[in-house]
Amino acid sequence: MANEDPLERIEREERERKEKKGPRTVMTILACVAAALALVLGYLLYQRSTLVKALEGEKTELAQQMKDLQSDFSQLSSDYDSINSQLDTSREQVAMLIEKLNHTEATNRAKIRQYEKELGTLRTIMKGYIVQIDSLNTLNKKLTADAAAARREAAEARSANEELTAQVEDLSSKVSAGKVLKARAVSLTGYYSNNKPGDRHSRVDYMVAGLTLVENSLADRGPVRVYVRVKDPEGILLMNNESTEFSVKGEVLQATASREVDYEGAEVDLSIYINDIEEYVKGVYTLEVYTEKSLLGKAECMLR
Repeated sequence: MANEDPLERIEREERERKEKKGPRTVMTILACVAAALALVLGYLLYQRSTLVKALEGEKTELAQQMKDLQSDFSQLSSDYDSINSQLDTSREQVAMLIEKLNHTEATNRAKIRQYEKELGTLRTIMKGYIVQIDSLNTLNKKLTADAAAARREAAEARSANEELTAQVEDLSSKVSAGKVLKARAVSLTGYYSNNKPGDRHSRVDYMVAGLTLVENSLADRGPVRVYVRVKDPEGILLMNNESTEFSVKGEVLQATASREVDYEGAEVDLSIYINDIEEYVKGVYTLEVYTEKSLLGKAECMLR
């Protein structure tokens, strides 16, 4: 080295400096890249955490709305068996919806949105119940008031005209009872092949629509054909070889099944079988019962 040429020494030192500088530069670049990636990852984790918290909040709020609706349904009641039966079905639907929400992750936005729509539908149904109950209560009050007024008029005129008293009492009776045929205890039930009732859709072999034609001394006597329309959870009418058409108030409708009974003014219990349906699916089946003069009632059946 003592005899090394000065120019060669300078070149050698320059090469050594470059060789040392290269790895340090690479390490510096890699460290910068790692720091940048760490920042990006931290930001993404923060965004995800914020989104999850927001979704959890939405789920909590939806759960509270469901509980509020459940409380509203529990306070709703009527003096009519058919409406009370429908209320029981709706209460069961709310309870099932709450259970489904409890078993669903907040991040499953599709399911959460579906439950919001179902909640909106149940709210609409409850409003319909309220309107129906209020209307019936108002009508009953009016009929009661009319009957009371008629009785007062009859009492005032009894001493002068016994025939008029009889006419007023008859009018009072017609106002309170009416001539329209009515039904109560409308129901729809699934049955297994062993003829036992059940609600497991995969085992249901047939369904039975049940109802009672109430006693009405003013109603027309004679043969009455009762028609049932049963729709599946998608709103599609169940059809088989017993299906037929009928007309009510000028509108032609398809019926799933029908049965004729001899009505003589006394109470009549009847069942109408829905057979030969290819398969039943999970969900709520709806029933509508008609005569050719009016709608007798509705009911629902939940299959699991």
